[in-house]
Amino acid sequence: MHFKSCCFGARKSSQQDLAGLSSEKDIKLFSYNALRSATDNFHQRNKIGRGGFGTVYKGILKDGTPIAAKVLSAESKQGIKEFLNEIDAITNVKHPNLVLLLGCCVQGVNRILVYEYVENSSLDQALIGTNSERARLHWGIRSEICIGTAKGLAYLHEDIEPHIIHRDIKASNILLTENFLPKIGDFGLAKLFPDNVTHISTRVAGTTGYLAPEYAMQGQLTRKADIYSFGVLVLEIISGKSCSKSYLSEDGKVLLERTWELYEEGKLTELVDPSLEDYPEEEVLRYIKVALFCTQAVAGRRPSMPEVLHMLSKPIKLNEKELLPPDTFTEMAPR
Repeated sequence: MHFKSCCFGARKSSQQDLAGLSSEKDIKLFSYNALRSATDNFHQRNKIGRGGFGTVYKGILKDGTPIAAKVLSAESKQGIKEFLNEIDAITNVKHPNLVLLLGCCVQGVNRILVYEYVENSSLDQALIGTNSERARLHWGIRSEICIGTAKGLAYLHEDIEPHIIHRDIKASNILLTENFLPKIGDFGLAKLFPDNVTHISTRVAGTTGYLAPEYAMQGQLTRKADIYSFGVLVLEIISGKSCSKSYLSEDGKVLLERTWELYEEGKLTELVDPSLEDYPEEEVLRYIKVALFCTQAVAGRRPSMPEVLHMLSKPIKLNEKELLPPDTFTEMAPR
């Protein structure tokens, strides 16, 4: 990202810097005053989320467009890298299952990313509700969330150059529209992945419970790390439980460990969220098994995202003889 030193090396604003960023990345630039007005001076009542490097506010632009403004903490030197990275990763990347970046603000010490506003908050919020609230997420919706997220990831992994590895696929980064269409958000940790590279060695970043073991322990990053995270996410969607907490307090097993245990016992239906009172058992069991394929301990045994999408979308018979126990890594503190 060679524009880093030009625009961000010193924390000052100039029209030349802004024009350089705009022309290089073909991104719309918003003034700080326009975003301050849209969010009512970033009022607390408009706060809709907080990430590792800043706070997200809902706003309404003068033309009536609703937005989500991700405000980087002014003190966050590390966050500057993520800010640049997020711009570099998804400027001009458009897909129905990816949150659309509308533009940014680079003015004085202010660094703000401007996204489309997604009405229904995040998937983790939908899954932690009461049984009656979770019951709104009937199987048809949960299935579409799994498939839509898979489509978004397949697009990132296969359909654009350079490919993009998200590195932080988790329930809180899947946003839901009014009609529960899933959109992958928060590309602050994403890595661009040229087609001729087999893996990248990088510092480990991500969230406990979703980390692929080869990435967590050796820092070796491939698209298969996202696929592992996606598998864990599918288990959360089906079970209504968090991967970062013990599945049952008495045995201390995490969600993935418990799932494999139930698979070996032939009791996978016990994993299903009790609020899902009516569901196609064969289809749900297939989704769980696909998730287990995604979380194989050896990265090379995991399917690609197009293969995952095919297995989820078609009522095919899975070759369970190929299925081996998954591996988990839960020692790293969440960012």
